[in-house]
Amino acid sequence: MGFADLLNEVGGFGRFQFIHVTLLSIPGLLMASQNLLNNFTAGIPGHFCKIPNITSLAEARNLSELSRADLLRAFVPLEDSKLSKCRRYAQAQWHLLSENSSHYEASSNETETCLDGWSYEKNEFISTIVSEWDLVCKLRPLKQMSQTIYMGGVLTGAIIFGGLSDRFGRKALLVWSYFQLAVLGCFTALSPSYMAYCTFRFLTGMSVSGIILNAVSLKVEWIPTKARTLVGTISSFFFTFGQMILAGVAYSLKDWRKLHVAVCAPHFIFFIYSWWYSESARWLVLSGRSDEALKQLHRVARINGRPEMAEKITLEVLQAHMQKEVQSSKTMYTAYDLLRTSVMRKISMCLMVVWFSTSFAYYGLAMDLQKFGVNIYLMQIIFGTVDFPAKLVALAMLSFLGRRLTQATCLLASASVIFANIFVPKDMQIVRTTLAVLGKGFTSASFTCVYLYTGELYPTVIRQTGMGFVSTMARVGSMAAPAVLILDEVFPALPSIVYGGSAVVAGITAFLLPETLSIPLPDTIEDVEEKWGNKSKSFKKQVQNEMVALEAEELTPGEHEDGKPAAL
Repeated sequence: MGFADLLNEVGGFGRFQFIHVTLLSIPGLLMASQNLLNNFTAGIPGHFCKIPNITSLAEARNLSELSRADLLRAFVPLEDSKLSKCRRYAQAQWHLLSENSSHYEASSNETETCLDGWSYEKNEFISTIVSEWDLVCKLRPLKQMSQTIYMGGVLTGAIIFGGLSDRFGRKALLVWSYFQLAVLGCFTALSPSYMAYCTFRFLTGMSVSGIILNAVSLKVEWIPTKARTLVGTISSFFFTFGQMILAGVAYSLKDWRKLHVAVCAPHFIFFIYSWWYSESARWLVLSGRSDEALKQLHRVARINGRPEMAEKITLEVLQAHMQKEVQSSKTMYTAYDLLRTSVMRKISMCLMVVWFSTSFAYYGLAMDLQKFGVNIYLMQIIFGTVDFPAKLVALAMLSFLGRRLTQATCLLASASVIFANIFVPKDMQIVRTTLAVLGKGFTSASFTCVYLYTGELYPTVIRQTGMGFVSTMARVGSMAAPAVLILDEVFPALPSIVYGGSAVVAGITAFLLPETLSIPLPDTIEDVEEKWGNKSKSFKKQVQNEMVALEAEELTPGEHEDGKPAAL
């Protein structure tokens, strides 16, 4: 008997659980907006060197009838048939405006950097942090740095809020995280400088971790075991659908300040209704607050239409059901236990590589939509849509092919697609986009697999610690992914080589993990060592032989239990 039995007695997955899970999942629609926001708030508009008083200069030479685009030919050199983004002529080349001239005649003319700043096109974006603070040319790496800083906040938040939630409760930290994201997210829109913007984004990233971690805990700890897989799958689709919502909101606004307010202000609503949530009864009991846990259980019973159970479930009944959990909580496990024994060490090291590379490749593809030459808003919708079939296919593969083969296949397939895109010419946009979408789908499927696989590999006594330990590597991967994009200035294909190479290493590493399909979950570290240790089979056989020998010795010398002579 345990807490799961009490949940079934108060209605199982009833009205309360449905409302509870729904309210907790709705904010998930905007979690994708936070993680992928940089695609739009830090989008790079078409730009070229600003030319002061260009109209007056043209009028002085009686060239006012020419369009601005024609006039720019005298001031900005061409690069790959387009206006240079970072250079301009030191002296105006008026002769280039004649019909018989070309830019090749000006190849020897001296150029200079954009001393007066840049002019930005406003057809794709009205305003971004790039156009706000001129994060182009030499300052272009700062665009990617803002996303890395945000992901650093997500990692920091996971460490801080994870520990605080065990001390102060899931509900309290979740309510605070909603409020923090709403306030600081809106303050981000008022950032007067790049440094202020990055500071607010870091703090916003911390609150995103607080929301994700505590929302998952409150869901899992209030629903029956049988419903967890279904709830987990449906919850992941909220994140997927949120990617398409982001594309629509970004397209309608096209201004980074308005966009920040649009995706952060709704958290004020989540903050208000989050007071309805019930604190985890499991956590309350383990924290020595059984009276409060009992009140929460009675509330759940009433909402689920089982008011009679409020009288049957007393403090003594609750403590009797939770006795096993209370006893197990007294044994403290740490991250060291994940590496202390040989099999646990092997599993943890392999999972660290798989989690890192999955996140690394995922955000490497998802955070650089402009390079495909397709409308960025359409690309975001396509990238979000592909997650639906990808996750469904992954679930089918997990059931029929097993966890290990599915995990390795998804990673190696994503690597092959990333590598293939290197050799596709930039003018073949449909092919490049198709390959990128396939790569995004494979990495999304890899995420679906690794969440389930990790939970099945780690034993019950240390499963949460293990999940937190290896998922930290995913956050490190998401931090590193934007920074690697800067390498395209060294060699255009270098980021893809790094992303693809990482996925290959992880795919091969996945084959080193044990299979868990149709195998009961391990409860202790000893279970893991016995199930998947290199010598487990021979050890079990040896134990069986020794048991047979011991039984034989207990019998009358020279005679078996059936009275027949023993074989010599």
